[in-house]
Amino acid sequence: MNYLIGIDVGTSATKTVLFDENGQIKGSVSCEYPLYQPENGWAEQKAEDWRDAVLKTLKEVMELSGVPAEEVKGIGISGQMHGLVMLDEQGEVLRPSIIWCDQRTGEEVEDMLRIMPRERWIQITANPPLTGWTAAKILWVRKHEPEIYARCRHILLPKDYIRYILTGVFATEVSDASGMQLLDVPGRCWSDEVLEKLEIPKEWLGTVYESCQVTGTLLPEIAEQTGLSTEVKVVGGAGDNAAAAVGTGVVRDGSAFTTIGTSGVVFAHSSKVTIDPKGRVHTCCCAVPGAWHVMGVTQGAGLSLKWFKDQFCQDYVAEAKKQGVDVYDLINRDIEKIPVGSDRLLYLPYLMGERTPHLDPDCRGVFFGLSAIHTKAHLLRAVMEGVSYSLADCNEILKEMGVDVDQMMACGGGGKSPIWRQMLSDLYQCQVKTVYQSEGPALGVAILAGVGCGIYESVESACDRLIREDRVSQPSAEDGALYEKYHKLYQKLYTDLKDSYKLLAQL
Repeated sequence: MNYLIGIDVGTSATKTVLFDENGQIKGSVSCEYPLYQPENGWAEQKAEDWRDAVLKTLKEVMELSGVPAEEVKGIGISGQMHGLVMLDEQGEVLRPSIIWCDQRTGEEVEDMLRIMPRERWIQITANPPLTGWTAAKILWVRKHEPEIYARCRHILLPKDYIRYILTGVFATEVSDASGMQLLDVPGRCWSDEVLEKLEIPKEWLGTVYESCQVTGTLLPEIAEQTGLSTEVKVVGGAGDNAAAAVGTGVVRDGSAFTTIGTSGVVFAHSSKVTIDPKGRVHTCCCAVPGAWHVMGVTQGAGLSLKWFKDQFCQDYVAEAKKQGVDVYDLINRDIEKIPVGSDRLLYLPYLMGERTPHLDPDCRGVFFGLSAIHTKAHLLRAVMEGVSYSLADCNEILKEMGVDVDQMMACGGGGKSPIWRQMLSDLYQCQVKTVYQSEGPALGVAILAGVGCGIYESVESACDRLIREDRVSQPSAEDGALYEKYHKLYQKLYTDLKDSYKLLAQL
């Protein structure tokens, strides 16, 4: 039997999963690590924490499974996108990674727009300059930490730093590189024009591969440390959302998924380059060779619910521990009793600014309509509904662009909630499905590794073989009509508050 490993370097934890070639899980290990916020709107993590988590989980998953090292043929790596990892000439990390949800780079985005017109940025990189993306972070370090920038010789994304640790190779692949604002997205290669305009040396960036191409094999010391073989092939892998698409079977036109992780995403596959000239959604290369995807992003999706749970739900946490159940199961039980619309309470999920459709680093979270009738369960439901309204904004833009979706899959931690899936189904007015397999990104990059190792003929055929549907949520026309009214008010609130957010940021 052949085996494959998928590594998912997430924001809250790294998960390493060992699959057999039929997609069955033979071992799964996670390792958490902290997120640091040195200032309001900043977000950083230590690349060394990712490294330690990957090496620990690789070793433990091999020990747990008992699978012989020589039967593990390939590794795929998924990771949080847009993070900046800077290494010196010796390959040592220079500073903590500025990660995807960091919003410090507003001035650098303005600098980029002065360097090159917004329309040209969209033509080349398929997206306007964005605060959360890697290019603006590079400029921020150059401006604010020149002594670190002067020592930089390599720039990597989070998962590609892990590739370097495992293989010694400096490389990336098209899906993750699309989120750096340095890639010619239609051409699937680094943009010499952008690099020249920004004065970023091309040699600092790794070789760009397709997601299922082999980029290297394990270093001897890593193989010995983890219990694997030096013959294990490491493929390009994918950014977290492109990996989740493969892991949920979203690899053909007409298919899409919604994921509710720390951030939230509505992601649609496209066999051609489809770019929003207004720059409200992101177009990137996807993990299927020669194809792209369009996605809208909600910055604070699962993050909103986790924040509320961590700060205000100690009673739920204690009760869940007492009963030996998941705290979110108790939360779902209570919010099910709250009516659609949370008795006229709305939540704007802008804890970390917002990407789609506003591209506004200054907006912040809001509860609107609070009254004395509202309970903690009302607030919890309002948080989930607010995230759902934001995801519905993303879906509406895809429709406007002519990206037709006839099936919507749900994944991520929030996708496990039947109530959250029902909210999405009612707002989208289509079926929302889950897949039987629950390891979206990890399974996705394991499939890519299998293609790279020759175990599967193609990404599409592997998905047909391995992935099957599970649960289906049917839309309610009545609840959908009510949600539509709340959604319009939700959209109006951002417009009403836009100038106030700017004033708040200046205080």
